[in-house]
Amino acid sequence: MRGLFSAGVLDVFMENGIQFEGMAGISAGAIFGLNFKSHQIGRAIRYNKRFCKDKRYCSLRSLFFTGDLYGVKFCYSELPEKLDVFDTETFAKDPTEFFVGATDASTGKAVYHRLTDGGKRDMRWIRASGSMPLVSRPVRVGKRLLLDGGIADSVPFEFMERQGYDRNVIILTQPDGYFKEPPPHPGVIEFLLRRYPKTAEAMIARSDMYNGQMLGIKQREEEGRALVIRPRESLGISRTENDPSELERVYQEGRRICEERLDEIKEFLGE
Repeated sequence: MRGLFSAGVLDVFMENGIQFEGMAGISAGAIFGLNFKSHQIGRAIRYNKRFCKDKRYCSLRSLFFTGDLYGVKFCYSELPEKLDVFDTETFAKDPTEFFVGATDASTGKAVYHRLTDGGKRDMRWIRASGSMPLVSRPVRVGKRLLLDGGIADSVPFEFMERQGYDRNVIILTQPDGYFKEPPPHPGVIEFLLRRYPKTAEAMIARSDMYNGQMLGIKQREEEGRALVIRPRESLGISRTENDPSELERVYQEGRRICEERLDEIKEFLGE
């Protein structure tokens, strides 16, 4: 739910006509970022506030009976198709390249997919990207079993650079100076993910990967090759927060930070 900070940033972008040639999203960044390409201002915060207490959306009951903390049928079928309709037509027509990243459970490596029409296959990739390990089942897409993209590639700026995007706006949900600590009980991770030892290795090494990325982002920021939007202090919200007022607070913080920096963002983008 820290990703609602990013949703607030993206809504301000849309309200001010800020566009991009390409985007990449990981986990919540992919799930909420979809609404930028479909031009649906306010959708992410609207449906999260509406359904955050709904047991079909996220609950221990769902985890116990299905293996998924977030209810798959509700989140990826009923909600976008009926309850708060996702605009696949606009999504498909928008020219922005949108990539989603996931982790191959067998190799522990990041894999990417370019979203095209917002249809069933695209949604399987989105679901895979947000399938948090230990509280989600791996998602089968083709011959691959996929999990949360943040395990292997927390912030996909290097992926975007490999696609030829050499000036990037990077949205982070942790403040400047934040570094991730190693997991306290790596043996537990190895046991729980014993069917996927490479993914377990990636999870245990994730703090090193993430902290290295933060140093790389800081260097690009100082060189003027990247503009980074981040909260000024910890957002203080859990991954599964179900208090609508807390969701609104984090969303509004993203909006506020973005609005304060609009001129700087437009100058960076040459607008």
